[in-house]
Amino acid sequence: MSKSIYEEVLGEDFQRLHPRVQERFSFNSESHKGAIGRGVMERIWHGRWYTRPFLKVGAWRNIMFPEQGTNIPFTIENWAYLDSLGRETVTWLRSFKVGPGRRFDAYMVRDPNRNLIVDYLGTHQHLAVDIHISVAENGGLQLDSGEQRFFEGWLAFKFPMLFSGIASVCEWFDDETGKHRIDVEVRNKIWGPLFGYSGTFDVEWVDVPPDQLSAGIRPIREEPRY
Repeated sequence: MSKSIYEEVLGEDFQRLHPRVQERFSFNSESHKGAIGRGVMERIWHGRWYTRPFLKVGAWRNIMFPEQGTNIPFTIENWAYLDSLGRETVTWLRSFKVGPGRRFDAYMVRDPNRNLIVDYLGTHQHLAVDIHISVAENGGLQLDSGEQRFFEGWLAFKFPMLFSGIASVCEWFDDETGKHRIDVEVRNKIWGPLFGYSGTFDVEWVDVPPDQLSAGIRPIREEPRY
């Protein structure tokens, strides 16, 4: 079986991940399975009052949202499939039982020319974000965002970071609790901390062929440009 997009990018470093983290990120569309994590966000937070406009705009397309709280139930769904362009795609579909019920949708592919992950954010994949992945000291998968590009029809430009955030994500396995952990922080260079969350979850593996994925897993629109 071919490698996952994460194995392709990390190469030999993939073996340095915790075994449970390797399991989480070694599957692809040929695996005919998906991972559903269910758990609790111990804390969801946002920055100062002036960050709320950023978050409200993000909520329109399932990118970020303005609510905050503690001990919030959530799920994270990772499904692998070939998109309409034939690219291996892994979903990061996060649902939070907060406010009206919020989602944070992302679809990851590998750019073969640069050998890095590109993360398409939201239901319409208007925002493409370069993701630099590495192995954290705790054996987790570290994801740090880089350049961002906006695509809509003929329009294409580098998204100004003044109006966006830089994300740092670490997903790791806690041997003491026997649970997966995820820590997310999104910051703006000028405005400071924008949004973040941290929590724990358990993973259930589901057997399903990619052509039988339920409605709502794939994005409404797929962006061909990296």
